[in-house]
Amino acid sequence: MLIIQCIYLKHIGIILHTIVINPLYKNFDTFTLNIQHNFQNHANSIHKARNELKIIKHENIDVVVKSFKIPNILRRFYYTYFRDTKAKKSYDYSIKIANFTPDPIAYIEFYQDNLLADSYFIAKKFAYDFTIKEPIVDREFKNREQIFIELARFTYQLHQNHILHKDYSPGNILIKKENDSYTFKIVDINRMEFRELNIEERLKNFSKLWMLDDDMSIVAKEYAKLTGEDEATCIALAIKHSQALKRKINMKKRLKGIEVVD
Repeated sequence: MLIIQCIYLKHIGIILHTIVINPLYKNFDTFTLNIQHNFQNHANSIHKARNELKIIKHENIDVVVKSFKIPNILRRFYYTYFRDTKAKKSYDYSIKIANFTPDPIAYIEFYQDNLLADSYFIAKKFAYDFTIKEPIVDREFKNREQIFIELARFTYQLHQNHILHKDYSPGNILIKKENDSYTFKIVDINRMEFRELNIEERLKNFSKLWMLDDDMSIVAKEYAKLTGEDEATCIALAIKHSQALKRKINMKKRLKGIEVVD
């Protein structure tokens, strides 16, 4: 896939810009070049923790801009010379997995004193209705069993394409209802692996969803049908890994004096 790549130098502390723009969105070139200004001057933040996400409209298109926190000095050195930045990986992986994630538009890196500073990833906003978290938490959520079955089918398609999302958690699975079915997209994809997976690795991938055992059984049962694996074995593996992760996280919370929710 062709991309537009530009490198600029600014003689203000010598800041190097690396800008890669998806040619399908080449009308975003000016917007991307001014990303720091555009990001700082829009207040529509939808998430602010280690990284920050904002929704910004450009030419009647809503986009999500993710600003990555500037890493510490050792990681700045590491990401500059030895490893792709999270912004670059987010863009490259989005191109690689195509329809499984919202359209990538661009990524931008700023380097100061020859080390990584600010970095951004821009993607088209997916107009989702809810995340998988809502039906997991709300026992009365409409069509929740159907949603879990379709989650299993979506995840199976990821795995069949050798895609392993290593942060396959509730907030990172977006869902849009379309007629009588659901469209799924994954986000926060800078931690991925691309390889063939065995059945245990596949079922372990559901563990971060923090599902009740009964709900996990619905997912694992459908996954077993798709793979042709033994149903009881798949359910047992999925629940085993789910419970193991819950124990691990709850133990860490107890050690920190945080209230535990099973």
